[in-house]
Amino acid sequence: MFAALQSDVGKQVIKHFNVDPSKTDSILLYSPQNETLKIKSTAALHAAKSLDFPLQLLSIFLIIPTFIRNWVYDFIAKNRYKWYGKKESCWIPTPELKAKFIGKLN
Repeated sequence: MFAALQSDVGKQVIKHFNVDPSKTDSILLYSPQNETLKIKSTAALHAAKSLDFPLQLLSIFLIIPTFIRNWVYDFIAKNRYKWYGKKESCWIPTPELKAKFIGKLN
């Protein structure tokens, strides 16, 4: 499931882990089962484990040291709009996708 950092759930998580949202420009992956918070490449690759084949194979990159993975992650994040373009408007989630969010989507 997903939650915006501005949502009640998001605020609880960032407070619990003492995360400064003004300095957070990345994905955060919270696991309530084992009370962990993963960020950047680690979060993305752990999330990939839950995706369908072949995307779940991306998790193999967890064997690469974090500082290298995060450098690649930051490089891609910095250049993604140059490579893939930027939309002029925001997408509207389908009812199925909305159901995967915790809290309200405005």
